[in-house]
Amino acid sequence: MDALTDLLPELWTAAYETLYIVALTLFFGGLGGLLVGLGLYLTRAGSILENKSLFFVLNLLVNFIRPIPFIIFLAAAQPLARAVTGSGIGNNAIIFTIALAASFAMARIVEQNLLTVTPGVIDAARSVGAGPIRIIFTVLLPEALGPLILGYTFIFVALVDMSAVAGYVGGGGLGNFALQYGYRQFNPIVTWAAVLLIIVLVQFVQFFGNWLARKALRR
Repeated sequence: MDALTDLLPELWTAAYETLYIVALTLFFGGLGGLLVGLGLYLTRAGSILENKSLFFVLNLLVNFIRPIPFIIFLAAAQPLARAVTGSGIGNNAIIFTIALAASFAMARIVEQNLLTVTPGVIDAARSVGAGPIRIIFTVLLPEALGPLILGYTFIFVALVDMSAVAGYVGGGGLGNFALQYGYRQFNPIVTWAAVLLIIVLVQFVQFFGNWLARKALRR
C-alpha cells in the first residue's frame, strides 16, 4: 500500500494521459467513422447517392482493416504513424494509430445505425424536393441520433481498451502505468488501482452516454 501512496502523482498523471488520448482519438476517429459510415450508407444500392464503385471500395476498405487485431495493427501502422507524426512511439503516434483503427470500426456502426432510419421518412423528404445535404442534416442524422450516441459510447469503451494496450509500445496512460509500476515490479495493488480507475471511467461514460441517448430518443 505504501508503494501505491508513493506513486499517486504518477497515477493521476497516467489517468490524465488516458483521458487526453481517448478524447482526441474519439474526436478524430469519430469524425472519420462518421464520414466513412455516411459514405457507405449514401452510396449503397437504392440510396440517395447510389454509387456502386465507391461503395465497393469503402466496403472493401472497412472489411480489410476491421478484423486486424489491434496489437498487430499498432505494429503494422507504425511506419505510417512515423511519417505523419514524426515518431513511431509516444502519445502522438498512439493517438494517430488508435484514431485510424477506430474510424473503420465506427464507420460500420454508423452505417448500421443509419440503416435503422425508416425509408419512408427519407422518401417523404425527397418528395418535397429536399436535396441530399438537407436530407442528411435535417432528417437522416437527427433520426439516428439516439442509436449513434450509443454507438459512440461503445467506441469510447473500446478506445479506453486500445489506449491500455498501446502501453506496450510506448504509449502513456493507465495501461502503461499498470505495466511499468504494477506488473513488471510484481505489485498487484498498483495494477488494480489502475484497473479500478479504468472501470470507474468506463462506468461514468457509459452512464452519461445512456442518459444522453434516452434524451435524444424522447425528444
